[in-house]
Amino acid sequence: MKEPINAADFDSMLNEEVNEQNDEFQVTADALKSIMKAGQSLIDSGIEGLDEHQRWEIRCPSEAEWRCAESNIGLGLDKKQVEVLADAVNSNYRGAMMDGRPRRFEGIGPMAFHRAAIETHPSKEGITALSSVPLDRPIKGVKARLVITPVREGEPQRVPESADMIANIRTEVVCIFVLGVIPSFVIPILRGMSDYAVSGWANLLFGGLCAGFVTGAFWRPRRPTVHYREG
Repeated sequence: MKEPINAADFDSMLNEEVNEQNDEFQVTADALKSIMKAGQSLIDSGIEGLDEHQRWEIRCPSEAEWRCAESNIGLGLDKKQVEVLADAVNSNYRGAMMDGRPRRFEGIGPMAFHRAAIETHPSKEGITALSSVPLDRPIKGVKARLVITPVREGEPQRVPESADMIANIRTEVVCIFVLGVIPSFVIPILRGMSDYAVSGWANLLFGGLCAGFVTGAFWRPRRPTVHYREG
């Protein structure tokens, strides 16, 4: 759907009488389940244009699907709007699926009733941020839309859960020695103070380590990008 769901869409899909006085769809978990169940029944009965040999599902878009659609066709969210996604709330993308399928909630607690959401800037167009909304109660201004998408089969490829700690430590050690410790000894030698490079090695080593750590605030090699085929 290029436009978010309104009350008329909800009533129509559930074969209920359209209430023209209220055009705002109240986004809650129960309402979304009802409309997705009705939509799935339509898909199962056959929709022209869908591959009959492919399994399909109807749901809210994942963040990846939403951003892909926004980039290709434009979804036209107005300023100061919130649109709910199918993804569970997470603090980062570690462990996220790399094929666009929604990320499920993998814990226990009150956040199980929340979903990730796209929120637009209150005054500037085209600026969005990832936020979250609760679905256990309706909240004014929250929108939702549905997508018909192929069912992804099999075990998903995921973003690695953690960084390569050994590789990061190795890179840090090399950078500290190359940018800090080695120049700390080379500079006095080049300036004709070779004796100090021997007698004052402790001071030079400490100074080089400090200088090497400081360079981390300005530059470090870019970490490798994890591509889908390598996930």
